[in-house]
Amino acid sequence: MFNDYTKVKRWELWGILWIIIVGSLLHFTYEWSGKSSIVGVFSPVNESVWEHLKLGYFSLLVFSIIEYWFIKNKANNFFIAKAIGIISMEVFIVIAFYLYTWITKNPILFMDIGIFVLGAIICQLISLKIMKLRASKTVNNLGLIVFILIGCLFILFTFYTPELPIFMDPKTKKYGI
Repeated sequence: MFNDYTKVKRWELWGILWIIIVGSLLHFTYEWSGKSSIVGVFSPVNESVWEHLKLGYFSLLVFSIIEYWFIKNKANNFFIAKAIGIISMEVFIVIAFYLYTWITKNPILFMDIGIFVLGAIICQLISLKIMKLRASKTVNNLGLIVFILIGCLFILFTFYTPELPIFMDPKTKKYGI
């Protein structure tokens, strides 16, 4: 079914740019909205690592909804590719952030931005590779379920936040919204 590699590749590369730009804008939308709880569902409500993972997830979600209608018949495994891509991005961001802050003892803005950009690249390139593979419809549907569940966790933990370090705002020492 992977019958138009060039078109799919082009979409995935444009997705990198989309994630970087839209994700960066999402960083500010909660404040811009006057701290609207509705906006807080898809934008970081504090400076915790967890809340910043929303930048990648929700920008990819919007891009994927658009992209799907253009490449659904040109790529295999669209949903499992996006699920594994976003998981890869989020895991990379968490590991890279905690590793470099363990070494430097402080977050550094340009490092955070660089990690986000690399995460977007990793996400989209992994998605592209997976779309070239053969998989069953069941596996692809499982990917859709996993992708949706990740979004549900972001929403749930915005309002019912576990008191774990990844969820704590380092500035206010508070959790969630």
